[in-house]
Amino acid sequence: MSLNLAELDVMIVEPSRTQRKALRRLLMQSGVSYVHEADDGAVALDLAIEAKPDLVFSSLYLPGLNGEELVQAMSRHEDLSNTAFILVSSETRSEYLDEVKQAGVAAILGKPFTQRELDVALGTSLELLDPDEVDEGEFNVSHIDVLVVDDSTMARKHIRRVLNGMGVEHITEAGDGNEGMIEVEKKTFDLIITDYNMPNMNGSQFTSKVRKESIQPNTPILMITSEEDQDMIIAAEKAGISALCGKPFEMKKIRTMVEQVLFH
Repeated sequence: MSLNLAELDVMIVEPSRTQRKALRRLLMQSGVSYVHEADDGAVALDLAIEAKPDLVFSSLYLPGLNGEELVQAMSRHEDLSNTAFILVSSETRSEYLDEVKQAGVAAILGKPFTQRELDVALGTSLELLDPDEVDEGEFNVSHIDVLVVDDSTMARKHIRRVLNGMGVEHITEAGDGNEGMIEVEKKTFDLIITDYNMPNMNGSQFTSKVRKESIQPNTPILMITSEEDQDMIIAAEKAGISALCGKPFEMKKIRTMVEQVLFH
């Protein structure tokens, strides 16, 4: 399958009629042809179940269901779990954005945003929706074994989806650092991907434990996190991570980082 922007079925969820009209116009300029609209999160969920859009653009603050509740509800629904989701919001406070990031959004667009920023977000969504079209380059990763450690089921699902789109076929999941250590002792992995914020054992503690106590101390470890605290970053680097990537992330960026930690 080859999906392009003209074939994308897009839903805009925004309480402001003016904002919906402006976003529709920008989407049309990018090449999108099919657009649904909703001004309420609960109404949008019902419409999405019926229409099954490929991509949802949603504000954070909505009546009915807010943007966080909407993306989580979609992730839990069998017919909508693979729908790409882009948050459009002027909110910058981490306490309001972290849960949305954890849910596995394709992108977060701040208000106002440029046509270029919109096009990048649309490109990221296309990669998630149509991974067969992504160029694997010279590196074949279909044979590698990857461990994904994250306490969020939705986040693990999103990371698995990105890895599958890259061609990775062998993926093991763990819900926290303790479960991750159990998996590490059971088999050898070529790559470990871990979140930072987890109960019982955070990503830095897990990384340190792998480096000091496991049978595979040299396994590349990629940390994916929504944290921007400099002390956390320093602690993660001291623990021995191989690379750090923020959320949300582009598939091309993850692919590049995976290639760097595995093949360089």
